[in-house]
Amino acid sequence: FPSGFVKNKILEFVGNGIKNLSMDVRNGIDVMTTETTCLSSIWITADKTRKYTRKAILVIPGGGYGGVCADREGEPIALAFMPYGYNGFVLHYTVGRKEPYPAQLREVTLAIKHIKDNAKEYGIDPERFVDMKALMGDSSDNIPGVACAGVFWNRPEATEGLDIPYGYNKPRGIMPIYPVISMKGHGFSIKNLLCKDDPTKEETDYVSVDQHVSADSSPVFIVHSADDELVDARNSLDFAMAYANAGVPYELHIFPHAQHGCALGNAITDMGNPNWNDPMIARWVEMAAYWAEHTCK
Repeated sequence: FPSGFVKNKILEFVGNGIKNLSMDVRNGIDVMTTETTCLSSIWITADKTRKYTRKAILVIPGGGYGGVCADREGEPIALAFMPYGYNGFVLHYTVGRKEPYPAQLREVTLAIKHIKDNAKEYGIDPERFVDMKALMGDSSDNIPGVACAGVFWNRPEATEGLDIPYGYNKPRGIMPIYPVISMKGHGFSIKNLLCKDDPTKEETDYVSVDQHVSADSSPVFIVHSADDELVDARNSLDFAMAYANAGVPYELHIFPHAQHGCALGNAITDMGNPNWNDPMIARWVEMAAYWAEHTCK
């Protein structure tokens, strides 16, 4: 295939030898077939696969609180992590100025609670939960997603009235990708979050995540591009600096080129836009999975 991609094809594995494959080999086959946009039948129903417990990742698409960009920044990203041993979940949350913060924060908390409460049904390990806010449109939506999971998880409004143990809504790690972190990063998104055009400095400071990183925050994996035309990369630099000052593990990648909203950075999500397709930034999923495996234990 000239393009290198096999579109919408099924790669079927048959034979008695399949049952002897290790879970690592099965995951490896999934990585290869997913990268060529194939589906594989390597996960046959067998005792080995039934007993295999996967990790969980919650993907929270962006949209500047005006919408939820789930078509490119939700399911495709959740599926991209499946070959690395994850079951992916996509959160659709309140946008369009229908309800102000902390509604979105509580929705993230409830999503985490639902996934953990039903871990057995979903075949996941509830203690290996990573919250992800990945390459999502106007990634100001990182504020409720990342903040709830990694920074704001212990705020009273995150769990008020909810019957959950302390720390139940805190994941092992978070992955904000080209995020808006503060009011100075993307003002209209913060205004949408707060449902007002003239929020006070006190209100905007309260939801500016970089100002609230502490020793209790979850480890973070951050990705941005230096030439992001919509969200300045200094958002991610400020967030990383806050983590450094708090002494919490962090990993930061600033790639030279990628248009804001590039999602997976490959043909799966570029929608024909060459500025959303860059082989360098397209490596971020693999890098993030490696980081989570070795940092979020």
